Amino acid sequence: MSRRPEHQAPPELFYSEEEAKKYTQNSRMIDIQLQMSERAVELLTLPDDSPHLLLDLGCGSGLSGSVLEEQGHIWVGVDISKAMLDVAKDREVEGDLLLGDLGQGVPFRAGAFDGAVSVSALQWLCNADKSSHRPAKRLSCFFTSLYACLSRSARAVFQFYPENGDQIELVTTQAMRSGFQGGVLVDYPNSTKAKKFFLVLMTGGPQIMPQALTDANSAAEVGRHAQFTDKRERVKAARGKPLKNSRAWILEKKERRRRQGRTTRADTKYTGRKRPSHF
Repeated sequence: MSRRPEHQAPPELFYSEEEAKKYTQNSRMIDIQLQMSERAVELLTLPDDSPHLLLDLGCGSGLSGSVLEEQGHIWVGVDISKAMLDVAKDREVEGDLLLGDLGQGVPFRAGAFDGAVSVSALQWLCNADKSSHRPAKRLSCFFTSLYACLSRSARAVFQFYPENGDQIELVTTQAMRSGFQGGVLVDYPNSTKAKKFFLVLMTGGPQIMPQALTDANSAAEVGRHAQFTDKRERVKAARGKPLKNSRAWILEKKERRRRQGRTTRADTKYTGRKRPSHF
């Protein structure tokens, strides 16, 4: 049996309640997901002037969304698996969540988003899980609707696992026909384990593609990841957030609101303190 999940069942069936919980409790999976999400956001090259409204395509249980939150952005997530979205709700992610099939397009108003990211989802659209599915048509519908809902200076970055060169050709062809510029960037192309594919799409006309990471700049990459918290702490944080309404939970939420530029009350010694009951 193939080890590729997309060959085993459609995503809404493969990511059952059990699989969704398992995915979000696997420390190795969490760390990989966080690293790829950080790289995807880096490739968006967003201005630092203010928080941005981003779209998380195939958001799953909100692991990639947590990276967007950490960097002060506001996000909306779309996923076809209800079980995955239920886990995201249990984790009390800050993003808005939408149950939907990317192959049917994304239902947002024109120019609504400043960028989009996607981790480990795009390859699912290359499969025909139903007799009515035509991968090229579904990709075209998806990319056309995505292009429409992005601002004209936005980028969309997809980390994905292409099965072969034909799949790469399929997704890039449909993306370019929908109006995007860009192409595929391969980090660490000579490494078996570290090699990662990113489809970088741009809406503002022809632009210079970002530089791929290679063995030659691996030292710089180590330094870049050192900016983030310790791996163990990051994985722990991704598994679950502080108990709702606890002092830690309230302080975390207030800090996130500040990063997003929202009006937030100052912290005091009374923050999160339970008030006595009056009879």
